[in-house]
Amino acid sequence: MKYMFLIYGNEEDWTDDEREACMVESMKISEELATQGKWIDASPLHSVSTATSVRVRSGQSQITDGPFAETTEQLGGYYIVDVADLDEAIAIAARLPPAKKGTVEIRPLFPLPKLPETVEARVDHGN
Repeated sequence: MKYMFLIYGNEEDWTDDEREACMVESMKISEELATQGKWIDASPLHSVSTATSVRVRSGQSQITDGPFAETTEQLGGYYIVDVADLDEAIAIAARLPPAKKGTVEIRPLFPLPKLPETVEARVDHGN
C-alpha cells in the first residue's frame, strides 16, 4: 500500500544545525527504505514564506502569499512509501526526525486508474 507522509512543524523551532542533522538522518532512512524497495519519493519544501495559495471563488482566482491557513505548524516536506500496511507506515514515520518536533501525518494514496499511453508520454515529456 502506498502512503504519503506529510511533515508538519514550526519552521522557527529548528536551528540551522538541527535542520542539517535532520536532513542527514532523513536521507539515511530514505536510503534504507530504497534498498528495501519501499521508498518512492521524498523532499523537503522551501520555507512557507515562499508559498503561494490559489483559491477559485465564483470563477475568479484569488492568489495570496503564504499558506492557506494560519497555523503554528507548516507543511515542510513529504515522503511517499510503498509498505505492507498502516502499522509499517507508522513505524517508519515514528523514526523520522521531524516527528520529534512536529507532526508526521500519514495518508494512504488513492490509486488512480492507469493513464492511457498517450497521456503518460505527454506527462513524461512535458508536452
